[in-house]
Amino acid sequence: MGKTKVINEEKKEVVAKTETKAEAKATPAKTSKKKIISGVVRVDATFNNTKVFFADRLGNVLFWSSAGALGFRGAKKGTPFAASKVGDLIGSRAVSLGVKDVEVIVRGVGSGREPAIRAFMGSGIEITSIKDTTPVPHNGPKAKKPRRV
Repeated sequence: MGKTKVINEEKKEVVAKTETKAEAKATPAKTSKKKIISGVVRVDATFNNTKVFFADRLGNVLFWSSAGALGFRGAKKGTPFAASKVGDLIGSRAVSLGVKDVEVIVRGVGSGREPAIRAFMGSGIEITSIKDTTPVPHNGPKAKKPRRV
């Protein structure tokens, strides 16, 4: 935040440097004290993006990431490669929490469905079940009105 003046007993001015914002961010992040054995991974795969959420069994989201949050922009967000990077990141974070097994819930029809799960599996966490909750309409959208000529 800048420099501050500190006066010693000998009445000499000494300039003490306080840490800036960049130096404050350079400190390592705290590791979580909470240990979770099992959790739920939700994969939301759309045509334009892939989002992956990690939650405990009660449904409280602990962390999440998406292809856009990792720096992919535009059409690259919807690619399988971006989805695998997201799955890999969530898998490494889950390992640091001490997770042993997860349940996977997939939603959406995007191309990042399977690559996100495969990358998450690469972290060494056991997947107990994979469930697909993609919404499917029973009768489709409402038809257009007939044209009047």
